[in-house]
Amino acid sequence: MRKYRGDPMPEQEQEALFEQLLMGYPAERVIFGFEDFLGPPQKIFEHNDVYGRSHVSATWLRYIFPENPCEFFLAIRNPATFIPAAMRLVGTRDYVGFTKGLDPRQMHWSEMVARLQEHNPDCPITVWCNEDTPLVWPTVLRELSDADPDFKLDGELDVLQSIMTENGFRRMETYLSTHQPPNEIQRRRIFAAFLDKFALEDELEEDIDLPGWTPEFVEEVTACYEDDVYNPDTG
Repeated sequence: MRKYRGDPMPEQEQEALFEQLLMGYPAERVIFGFEDFLGPPQKIFEHNDVYGRSHVSATWLRYIFPENPCEFFLAIRNPATFIPAAMRLVGTRDYVGFTKGLDPRQMHWSEMVARLQEHNPDCPITVWCNEDTPLVWPTVLRELSDADPDFKLDGELDVLQSIMTENGFRRMETYLSTHQPPNEIQRRRIFAAFLDKFALEDELEEDIDLPGWTPEFVEEVTACYEDDVYNPDTG
C-alpha cells in the first residue's frame, strides 16, 4: 500500500504476492482482515472527522490487486463506547487531544462510508453495527466468505458464546438443533431471546468515564448515532 500509494501494483508483483499468500492452494476468494485498514487508532480524528482519510488508505489497498473484484466489510459503533475504547487502545486519557475537539454528536459514520464508496465506486461495502454483532455474526461470516446460506461455518456462534452463560449457550444450541429456524430473521430472534435470558451482564455493560459525559449526554450521543444509522440518504 505504502509503496504504490494507489497506483496499480505491477502484475508480476501481484502474482508473486498471491503465490506467497496462498502457498499453492486454489482460491476463488481471498479475505484480508486488518482492524486498522481505515487508519491507525491514533489518527482516527486527525482530519476533524471520524477516519477523515479512510478513503485514501482503502483505495491504496484496493489497487494492490486492481484487476480483481474488491469488497469492503466494516462494523461501526456508537461513539459513546467507540471513543473510550479507542482511547484505551491508544493508551491516552487526553479526551480533547485525542478527538481534536470533535463533538461526538457530530460524528457521522454515514459520511465516512459515503466517502469510502465515492472513491471506490466499483467496490460493494457491507456495514453492520458492532452492537448487533452477536446477532448478525453468522450472516457477516457468510457474506465475507460468499458461503451458501445453509452452509454451517466454524465459529459462527463464538461471539454469542463469549457473552452468555455456559448453561444458557448449551440450551440455545440444543434448541437450535431441534427447532431449525426457517430464515435468518427468525434465527436472530432466537439468539435475542436466549441472550435476553442468559447474557453475562459484565460483558454487556461498559463504563464511560470521560470529562463532561453525563448520563444525559451519553443518551444524546446514542440518539445521534441511531439517527445516523437509519439515515435514509445512505441506506
